[in-house]
Amino acid sequence: MRVLLTGSSGWLGRYLAPRLRAAGHQVTGLDVAPGADTDIIGSVADRATIDRAFADHAIEAVIHSAALHKPDIVRYPTRAFVDVNVTGTLNLLEAAAGAGHDRFIFTSTTSLMISDAIRRAECDRAVWIDETMAPLEPRNIYGVTKRAAEHLCRLFHQERGLACLVLRTGRFFPEDDDTHAHPSGENLKANELLNRRLTVEDAADAHVLALARAPAIGFDTLILSATTPFARDEATALKADAAAVIARHFPDAAALYAARGWVLPRSIDRVYDSSRAARVLGFRCATGFAEMLDALRTGAPLPTTHDAGYLAPKEHGDLR
Repeated sequence: MRVLLTGSSGWLGRYLAPRLRAAGHQVTGLDVAPGADTDIIGSVADRATIDRAFADHAIEAVIHSAALHKPDIVRYPTRAFVDVNVTGTLNLLEAAAGAGHDRFIFTSTTSLMISDAIRRAECDRAVWIDETMAPLEPRNIYGVTKRAAEHLCRLFHQERGLACLVLRTGRFFPEDDDTHAHPSGENLKANELLNRRLTVEDAADAHVLALARAPAIGFDTLILSATTPFARDEATALKADAAAVIARHFPDAAALYAARGWVLPRSIDRVYDSSRAARVLGFRCATGFAEMLDALRTGAPLPTTHDAGYLAPKEHGDLR
């Protein structure tokens, strides 16, 4: 298929474009910043740019991964989030429906599921997060606009018959967390594979599969995260003493961590459940915490990418 990939210069885009081509698709990349897989420099907020892309490249399907993200809150005004994340999604949906497309893949985020109450971690048990959790109360403009874009996808499926899959991805960014100072870097990423992270490779593979399966599914919202080793009945123990729970599942984890100077989480306040993606999409992440421990045992390269100095390509330009 001739696929329009938005956000093609971004962290996900650089992994997704080659996988799409390997699957036999012709990829047209669109981004505000140049990149190896970007053919069109422009914003999804500009409808004329979208219309030209569809006309010039005979686009047959869309994977929409372009967005302003949570770290961008300190860089861009609120209206930019509405323009890019909401209006941009609407532009693409209208163009896809008008062209008679039968599939549209939207990259969303588990971040929109985290309210201020969940973030404060005041509950006495880990919050089990799956697609049934309601009501959703996004805590910032990033979450609000991504949730609005999800609703647009649902609306276009209902009213225009466009098959839309909304993929709420867990964390896969390479840079340091902008809110957690300890543990940092590779240690934090390893810990998060237990409950809220996936590799960028797995995120890209899920999008390729979603593109193939969307017409058969119609519409769905799916959480993408490494398969957690934990069960719901461990939620209270995870909050009180996560290390003890981890030891039951992975007896040598503490020793492997200590040898590297890492620390296990003392408490886990949330768990993303990706089992619906396994049931509906037939997708499970290839990499999880067990694979991280395998790398520590054997000295193999770590399966998560850490780049403390990573800066999104768009930051070499300006959207304002």
